[in-house]
Amino acid sequence: MVLSMERWVGKVAIVTGASSGIGAGIADALVEQGLIVVGVARRVELIQERAKQLSGKKGKLHAVKADLSKEEEILKVFEWTTQNLGPVHILINNAGIVIYGTLTEGKTEDWKKTFDLAVIGLCIATREAVKIMKANQINGHIVHINALLGHKVLPIPDMNVYAASKFATTALTETLRQELNHLGLKIKITSVSPGLVESGLTTLNDNLTLQRREFYKTLPYLKAEDVANAVTYALSTPEHVQVHELTIAAD
Repeated sequence: MVLSMERWVGKVAIVTGASSGIGAGIADALVEQGLIVVGVARRVELIQERAKQLSGKKGKLHAVKADLSKEEEILKVFEWTTQNLGPVHILINNAGIVIYGTLTEGKTEDWKKTFDLAVIGLCIATREAVKIMKANQINGHIVHINALLGHKVLPIPDMNVYAASKFATTALTETLRQELNHLGLKIKITSVSPGLVESGLTTLNDNLTLQRREFYKTLPYLKAEDVANAVTYALSTPEHVQVHELTIAAD
């Protein structure tokens, strides 16, 4: 099997949650490969700064501000992209949130925030991307950034509904694969499920309790570039090859 990103050079990719961590790593990697990348997040100034740092690279990074838990803002991202850069060929659904707490004492609004962003927002973005790909006869690729917790509930304290939101991602990946096959669309869908990744949501979170900080120190973890490499691997496979699930963990 010959791996190549050549067919994506000059094409448009949207990466959600691109201000830091995994999303930033994926956006940077795609720019390096020559793609036109739309980095989407609320902290748009962080993406703008990296866009300057990436000037002169093979591709280009554009920053678009949006709250991925709000449908109207997601729709505007796709409208802006189509009008200014062209139709999307790749969608990376990375935006997510970790709000620590328990199921027995947690806040309802925190649970809703998790699902609105990681499940409903993902579905809206996916729907819009598929519409555009279908209308423009694009054999595109959609990648859901999942997690090991999307396949097995591990004994990690205070994760409340997080694993449930990732289990939903696993189900949505397979449901979309079946729908795309039924519709006869040559759009790939890949779930990338990393273990613990060093990021502002986890090990680099300044608001961690001492207990959780010490807990994370006992675990091996991945870097954002490890996940970015997994994504580019899935994207680089030939058009007839479907990488449905790619699970990666620190050794």
